[in-house]
Amino acid sequence: MASHARKNAARRQQDLTGVNRRAALQDIRNALPPARRARRTAQLPSPGEDKAVVPAELVALVQDFVHWDKRHLDEAVQASRQHTEAPHHWHRLVLYALTDALAYNFLLVGTLAAYLQEQGLDPDLLRRHLQSPDPDRYVSQEALDLLAGVMGRPIPEERQESAWHFVGRQIAECGVPESGQQP
Repeated sequence: MASHARKNAARRQQDLTGVNRRAALQDIRNALPPARRARRTAQLPSPGEDKAVVPAELVALVQDFVHWDKRHLDEAVQASRQHTEAPHHWHRLVLYALTDALAYNFLLVGTLAAYLQEQGLDPDLLRRHLQSPDPDRYVSQEALDLLAGVMGRPIPEERQESAWHFVGRQIAECGVPESGQQP
C-alpha cells in the first residue's frame, strides 16, 4: 500500500512540475561539477582478442566498493530511524553516511571511466554511459591511482605509493570473492 502512495505522490509532483524523476536525475547529473583536477587518461594499446573480457580485478573492485557503499547507505537508514527525536544528531549522522557513500560512488565511477578511456571507448559512448556531457567528469587523480593499483601497475620511482594505489592493489590481491561471500 505504501508503494502505491509513494507512486501517486510522485505522479502528482510530476504533474505539478512537468519533470519526471528520470529527467530530474539527469538535471542533477548535468549540474555535477567535474572531479577535482579532472583529467583524461592516456589510451593504452588495443588489447588482443584474448583481452576482450572484463578483468577480474575490476569485478572485485565493483564488488568491494558496492559492499562499502551499501554499508554507508544502511548506516544512513539506521541513523534516520534512530535519531528522529534529536535533529542535530539526525542530520549529522545521516549526512556523514550519505556523503561517504557518495564518495565511494564517485571514485568507483571515475575509476571505471578511466579504464574505459584507456581501452579506447568512444568518448560519445562513454558520455552516454556516464549520462554526462563530459566524459572526464569523474576521472580524478585518486581514480587513476586506484585503477593503477587494481591493475597492478608499478609506481614511478619518484613517487610514493598513494593510499588509493594501495587500496587497489589490496583489492586485486584478494580477488573476486565467491558468490555469497562478503569482501
